[in-house]
Amino acid sequence: MTLRLFDSATRTVRDFVPRVAGEVGIYLCGATVQAPPHVGHVRSGVAFDVLVRWLRRQGTRVTLVRNVTDVDDKILAKSAAAGEPWWAWAMDNERAFTRAYDALGVLPPTYEPRATGHVPAMVELMSTLVERGHAYVAGDGDVYFDVRSFPEYGALTNQRLEDMAPAPDDAPEAGDKRDPHDFALWKAAKPGEPETAAWDTPFGRGRPGWHLECSAMAARYLGPEFDIHGGGLDLRFPHHENELAQSHAAGQPFARFWLHNGWVTQGGTKMSKSLGNGLLVDAVLAQSRAVVVRYALTAVQYRSMLEWSDDTLREAEATWDRLAGFVERAVEQVGAASDDEVATAGLPAEFVAAMDDDLNVPAALAVVHETLRAGNTALAAGDHAAARAAMVALRAMLDVLGLDPGAAQWRARGGDQRHVRALEAVVGAELEARAAARAARDFTTSDAIRDRLAAAGIVVEDSSAGARWTLAPRSED
Repeated sequence: MTLRLFDSATRTVRDFVPRVAGEVGIYLCGATVQAPPHVGHVRSGVAFDVLVRWLRRQGTRVTLVRNVTDVDDKILAKSAAAGEPWWAWAMDNERAFTRAYDALGVLPPTYEPRATGHVPAMVELMSTLVERGHAYVAGDGDVYFDVRSFPEYGALTNQRLEDMAPAPDDAPEAGDKRDPHDFALWKAAKPGEPETAAWDTPFGRGRPGWHLECSAMAARYLGPEFDIHGGGLDLRFPHHENELAQSHAAGQPFARFWLHNGWVTQGGTKMSKSLGNGLLVDAVLAQSRAVVVRYALTAVQYRSMLEWSDDTLREAEATWDRLAGFVERAVEQVGAASDDEVATAGLPAEFVAAMDDDLNVPAALAVVHETLRAGNTALAAGDHAAARAAMVALRAMLDVLGLDPGAAQWRARGGDQRHVRALEAVVGAELEARAAARAARDFTTSDAIRDRLAAAGIVVEDSSAGARWTLAPRSED
């Protein structure tokens, strides 16, 4: 395997060598289901979907674990304010995330564990930390990780303890924590909280802290050591720093690579509900095709920030229409390719090199567009063999990105191509009449035909090989 990935822990691009040859285990921090997802929430799902697809394309067996945090302070607070049971509130929002992932073509994870289903594993891990002297009980049953007991604390984010902000999960009584930086493993049940949101443990009744959940579930499904831990850049501290500390303190090697995707921003600011700049996925999908949103989220390198605006979607839509338009024309003129043919097709060396270079999708898309240009030229020249080869190669590359125009999810016209053939015939006749007018130097008629096609949403481009047409990008409405 020649894949190289940027490891956040070492802050270097490293050769990726799986722990077990031919197999890769990935733990991806999933949703805290306090509310429906906005575009920023689903970026990690799309980014790591590309990684999974690329690994599987090379014959690797991938186990992807993407958790659901279905109990926490915000879920309890928001459900109480809405007068709903906390578990019903969490389930409704979990379903909203699933709808968003499915709509955007994100492959389902191998396992999708919920925090509430893994309390015994969390208690076991917490007990190990207490026994080893890395955790302690405070107050009425709060359990904290003792950061000063673990000299490596801060290694993931390269911070010194004295420079860090205090942990936000203070005990209810002042002085319960030994150090302001100690973080909660277990939160004692509090008056007014639902009885159903608490579990019995040797340390008292309560519920898990956020960080404990992920360490326990990662070990449960991937073992004490696994290949990749992923998530959004905002999770590096404190969440991933705390996961690493508690897992290492318990004697688990944990993740060999740490990968973090960049934020979705608006006006340079991270998209978040707390800032009031979140765009709910359901609302975005009501205005834009899901494949266009997927393209916009995929087209940048996963570690880069993605500025979200109307222009982002307009550019993605125009590009997608060019790609899909070529595939549709190629199918009509040279025949369709089967899904098996696309799945086993060889990929251009430049595309492979780009993907192996820390998933450099922009460079990979440059190869896609070179293939698109070659395919369009071949169609215009009537070179069916070259056009079909370009169509298969283009579909194969886009399949790696979850954007194959021929895939069932994105095939807008299904298997019925009668109206496509009708459009081809009508436009073809118009272009023949225009070519005859141009040959006769009747430019008034030639221009009138071109204007008539433009008014119908048909863009005509002239070249040395003749005229070709495409559908104009969709208008904002």
